Amino acid sequence: MGHTVGMKTIGNIIWLVFAGIWLALGYAVTGLIMCITIIGIPFGIQAFKLAGFALWPFGKEIVSDNGSDGFLEIVFNIIWLVLFGWGIFLASVTTALVLCITIIGIPFAWQSVKIGLMGLWPFGRRVVPGVNNQPYS
Repeated sequence: MGHTVGMKTIGNIIWLVFAGIWLALGYAVTGLIMCITIIGIPFGIQAFKLAGFALWPFGKEIVSDNGSDGFLEIVFNIIWLVLFGWGIFLASVTTALVLCITIIGIPFAWQSVKIGLMGLWPFGRRVVPGVNNQPYS
């Protein structure tokens, strides 16, 4: 178990230095801008959620939030998808494909895909500590 925790920590540190700090900063600034208006606050909160996830993604996974709001959640996700989600997802998958050029980049590519999936449909989902026996979690 210690080996897995150590590898995730090393992966997170490398991620933080080369991508995480910049992604998190971008999502956080975007979240602040979105929170300027009352209508933008729910979207800003999702951007902050992505900022936290992008900062330290190894060892975390995305799960459905059981306390979802149903119809309103779907409406917000559709608005998010049209305005932001498709771009976040496309950029994350493109980055993942580039990272897969080398074997050492594959775990980082998986983190990029996870962030892209969260960025595609964030309402009603949350980030939790992953199960230790999952590869690249």
